[in-house]
Amino acid sequence: MPQTDIAARDRLIVALDLPTADAARTLVDQLGDTVVFYKIGMELAMAPGFFELLAELKARRKQVFVDLKFFDIPETVARAVRNLSERGADFCTVHGNQSIMEAAAAAKTGHTRVLAVTALTSLDQGDMDDLGFQVDIADLVLSRARRALEAGCDGVVSSGLEVARLKAEAGGSLVCVTPGIRPVENREEADQKRIMTPTDAIRAGADYLVVGRPVRDAADPRATAEAIVAEIKAAAA
Repeated sequence: MPQTDIAARDRLIVALDLPTADAARTLVDQLGDTVVFYKIGMELAMAPGFFELLAELKARRKQVFVDLKFFDIPETVARAVRNLSERGADFCTVHGNQSIMEAAAAAKTGHTRVLAVTALTSLDQGDMDDLGFQVDIADLVLSRARRALEAGCDGVVSSGLEVARLKAEAGGSLVCVTPGIRPVENREEADQKRIMTPTDAIRAGADYLVVGRPVRDAADPRATAEAIVAEIKAAAA
């Protein structure tokens, strides 16, 4: 089961996968108070105004998930996490071995929570085989989640397909953030392979759902976000 002390509106994280900070601001304005949690990632990090956008979102009392999947020597990752903590990031992601995850977890301050990436939702078993991981993808996700908790991380980013097992075997304190969410009426997968509906993901135990294109590309982004929040609320009841 998902953690019970999170409001339905707080569980929806809208991914600002847009080319410019101004385009991101436009979407945030469209969504208004319907959305309180946003993800800013690699695309915006390569555009001017990334940190200004982060500051603006925090000034508007939004929560911010900085998804840059830090992967470098432990000291460098630690310094990056510390800087993000000082900027008020609520979540950040790390991708690496035990020493990298330990360094990230030790460096966080304030309310910043460190999430370990398990296996990207754009990868399926065939992709994992191609990468040389001769292991069942669900077993790999569980192993990485256990190691993340041992390292002091707060949670993981995981497909909804693995969440139920993670919650059952890795412990209830594990925060599960689930991307690859596709509402029933918007099931185009594109480059996402391991996908799930909001209802199924919440019932599996996901704590937060990351939704990008289904909201961003909707004819009415606000109405779409409101419908997802309503679905989350019903599923979590």
